[in-house]
Amino acid sequence: MPRVQLIDAEGQNRGEVSINDALLLAEEAGLDLVEISPNAQPPVVKILDLGKLKYANQKKAAEARKNQKVIEIKEIKMRPNIDNHDYETKMKAVRRFFEEGDKVKLTLRFRGREMAHMELGMQLLNKVREEVAPIAKVEAEPKLEGRQMMMVLAPR
Repeated sequence: MPRVQLIDAEGQNRGEVSINDALLLAEEAGLDLVEISPNAQPPVVKILDLGKLKYANQKKAAEARKNQKVIEIKEIKMRPNIDNHDYETKMKAVRRFFEEGDKVKLTLRFRGREMAHMELGMQLLNKVREEVAPIAKVEAEPKLEGRQMMMVLAPR
């Protein structure tokens, strides 16, 4: 006859009893017999209301989900020959995204003859990198895909 360590509905340790006795006690109390730790020697069971336990666990999970922050990737698009004021405006947005805990994907689009001057794009991305160095780290180095150069930054 297998034996289990029984904890009753009041949380009192009843010691080792046979499984049948434990089931009878649970039935008398009108509650369920729930296995708490199956790997213990002997296994530990507790008399409690399974519905209440499931409800409590659901509540706990919902609370945990509510408190977590979903990290989004925000995209900022620029051109290699961006004007100073436009650049400052975009950088303000980038800083705001970092404060909100989001990642930022910087996309530089080259048009027409700008393709001949890739180094201008690299200079711009390096300028951005240096400017946000205290608050962000580079997650994906600048790379060229077709007519676009991309770099991903993540908040520190």
